[in-house]
Amino acid sequence: MEGEAPFARVTVPGAVLSFFSTRSMESMVPGSTAGAASGSFTVEFQVTDVDARHERLAAQGVEILEPPTTQPWGRRSVWLRDPDGNIVNLYQEV
Repeated sequence: MEGEAPFARVTVPGAVLSFFSTRSMESMVPGSTAGAASGSFTVEFQVTDVDARHERLAAQGVEILEPPTTQPWGRRSVWLRDPDGNIVNLYQEV
């Protein structure tokens, strides 16, 4: 496991499992946990083109929580909500 509170990540071949506290999630994407029920989770998927995915999903009416943003740690992310209310982060390394 790597990371510091309020974030941790477990990396295994072919997958990464990341953990965020509610406070950390709110600091990155304000208001994102307001619609999340107890037991909800955030899932991340690495993609090749965050901006193209954002355009396509927004055109389909998907709830976008945070438009594409480049994070200081070298990821470009778009945050959205799935039909069950869970938070989804689509990201690419930049």
